[in-house]
Amino acid sequence: MTTLDARPGTTAPALRFPPGFRWGTATAAYQIEGAATEGGRTPSIWDTFSRTPGKVRNGDTGDIAADHYHRVAEDIALMRRIGVTDYRFSVAWPRVQPTGRGPAVRTGLDFYRRLADGLLEAGIRPVATLYHWDLPQELEDAGGWPHRETAYRFAEYAGLVAEALGDRVATWTTLNEPWCAAFLGYGSGVHAPGRTSAVASLRAAHHLNLAHGLAARVLREAVPVTAEVSLTLNLHAVRPCSPAPEDVDAARRIDAVGNRIFLDPVFHGRLPEDLVRDTAAVTDWDFVADGDLAAISAPLDSLGINYYAPSLVGAGSSESPSPWAGAERHVRFETVPGPRTAMDWPVDADGLHGLLLRLRDELPGVPLVITENGAAYDDYADPSGRVKDPERVAYLHAHLAAVHRALADGADVRGYFLWSLLDNFEWAYGYSKRFGIVHVDFATQRRTPKDSARWYGEVIARGGLDTP
Repeated sequence: MTTLDARPGTTAPALRFPPGFRWGTATAAYQIEGAATEGGRTPSIWDTFSRTPGKVRNGDTGDIAADHYHRVAEDIALMRRIGVTDYRFSVAWPRVQPTGRGPAVRTGLDFYRRLADGLLEAGIRPVATLYHWDLPQELEDAGGWPHRETAYRFAEYAGLVAEALGDRVATWTTLNEPWCAAFLGYGSGVHAPGRTSAVASLRAAHHLNLAHGLAARVLREAVPVTAEVSLTLNLHAVRPCSPAPEDVDAARRIDAVGNRIFLDPVFHGRLPEDLVRDTAAVTDWDFVADGDLAAISAPLDSLGINYYAPSLVGAGSSESPSPWAGAERHVRFETVPGPRTAMDWPVDADGLHGLLLRLRDELPGVPLVITENGAAYDDYADPSGRVKDPERVAYLHAHLAAVHRALADGADVRGYFLWSLLDNFEWAYGYSKRFGIVHVDFATQRRTPKDSARWYGEVIARGGLDTP
């Protein structure tokens, strides 16, 4: 068993977070669980996609991943030693309901019962995400997210999981990053299932919204009133590259199809009028049925925000196929200046601060939680076995400082979940990118906490961080 020797300082931190602030870490089922064919689990769209030549770097798959399915106790012990108060995990739909229809598989539910019970025994609050992109392949074969029926199948699945875990889970998140599921999966095709259709991506986005609303209603009926119901969005911190009207309009287009396509239906029960105009050449939105928007706008207890980097845009055109339905012929993406991560993403914590202030103003009364934030760097264990990752520590420090600044500016931020606990299968990048604060040797599955894990443990123990 790995040991974690974090020695928090005794002095009060310069940037103290409020009492009760939730300090967590996060993972996703397909990225860490492995055991792809055990316990009745059937293929998801990511199993199929990762086996399609040329789709995932090095032909990697999630068949074994970080073997979390067999190493739950070890991973919970790591979290306990780090000191996290909360753990955000996702439930694999094909592990629980292999065909996306019918009764649940007991073996699959028992795995998540053991996980939740182990967390509770360790004093860690379970936070469950029902969908982190692993749609059962059988449902994709029947039409996938562009098909309306998938939303109803998701609500049924939500009920099965809620019945099994309702007495254990503190927060329920319906969907993780529906923008990626819709627009990377069905628009640009760089994520599973790999389709490239603008109209399919817009249909998928609407049906993901509908699935969220239907599932939220099911959860309200099935879980204790003390449990929270939430949704996680990867909202785009988009900026125009200049004050020129055409560049400002480019930012508006990306905001419409990247952010307000979810924010407006979920929180205001409406479609953005400019989005409907922007996409008129693609669809007339006839797939939006009477009552859909009312169902989508079911009340929520909080909104999860995933943030990694901002975007800089101007007037122009994007490569095809594009995830930006209705905007691809009008927008080009510029390089954000400054340092970059191993993903070639810019490091810019001001984008997170600005995003939180926007939500403070546009969604008063809605508590916010940072459900993912982190960075990939080229980590490795040195000859002594230590994994030094000062760039990640600097990234996390800057972004936590931005959250603290947003709190001081009146944003109602209740918690922060670091992405990720473990190095994992990073989607189309396979195992070539490492986001974890715990290093995983994928050949041996040995876990080694990085310097960032010790640093994060000290931040949690002290309830804040020092200025740089």
